[in-house]
Amino acid sequence: MQFKDIKGQTITANHLTEIIDSGRVSHAQMFLGDTASGSLALAIAYAQYLNCQNRQHYDKKDGGLRADSCGECPSCKKFQQLSFSDLHFFFPNAATPSVTKNYSSTDFRNEFREFLNNNHQQGTLDSWYEFLGIENKQGMIRERDADELVHIMSLKSYEGSYKIVIIWMAEKMNDTMANKILKSLEEPYPNTLLLLVTENRDKMLSTIISRTQLVRVPDITSMPSSDNPDFANLYVIWMRQLFKLNMQSLSEWVDSMHAKGREQQKMFILYAQEATRECMLRNLAGLPLKLDFGDAKFNTSFPTMITENNIEKLNDAFNDAFYAIERNAYAKITFMELSFRISKALKKR
Repeated sequence: MQFKDIKGQTITANHLTEIIDSGRVSHAQMFLGDTASGSLALAIAYAQYLNCQNRQHYDKKDGGLRADSCGECPSCKKFQQLSFSDLHFFFPNAATPSVTKNYSSTDFRNEFREFLNNNHQQGTLDSWYEFLGIENKQGMIRERDADELVHIMSLKSYEGSYKIVIIWMAEKMNDTMANKILKSLEEPYPNTLLLLVTENRDKMLSTIISRTQLVRVPDITSMPSSDNPDFANLYVIWMRQLFKLNMQSLSEWVDSMHAKGREQQKMFILYAQEATRECMLRNLAGLPLKLDFGDAKFNTSFPTMITENNIEKLNDAFNDAFYAIERNAYAKITFMELSFRISKALKKR
């Protein structure tokens, strides 16, 4: 799977390739979002790019992809068939007429690869149950899966590069499975990457959530427009207020955001997160800004505020705010708290 084959997730794909190219690959990551929006496909494309032997980089002035795997090297060709030796899947499973006891994901790995290839790696949980013939059963990821996962992670890679373990629908892990993989999260194996793909992290252990780096996969129907002039103006006004921290004008700005619908609020947070990331690239790598804020002075001066010292805190603040809005939090409180966190981070660059 290449990033170019995943519709509507260019911003997320660019963020993922930036992570790899910068050498900041976390050993455990959580892809949070609907499978239909590309969460599993993005995880697989991320693994393919990580192992690609001839990564391609592009001029993304038009707002397109900044990079992608080549699709032609031996590693990429194996990934396209999901036959890469160091790519392992764990997923909800249950007894079938042919496998009645002591079953685990390993017993159904061929069926799962066929299912993924048939559905462009974006099939739903219900369609997987139907494909496997367990529509009336509750699929789970159990203790035997955990034992096999830990064993796989302890082995040396066959291909001599990164070993990737993907847990799809990670919220379906039972407590035994979840507790057994905690040690792997706390004491990671070298050149081994654990990717948890989930649609609902509220059903997962907090200890697992806290030990994984979040990759939020937005619904493809609510992706922000990079050329939205209203968002650009809102962002410029907001950032200037946060630097000066004028409470009266900031309160008025928060009120204006509160008046928007939740989808617009989520879209703006995604826009602001991408704009901030673009500023970091402009500041640290000298890359041209993909986004034009409509203010020449701001285009020149603001990117210097985003550095390697505060980008992680800024990303965490945006992620937390997006999650709060998704959970129907009170928008005024959410945006005011987000504002204070961003203001603090900007002043500690």
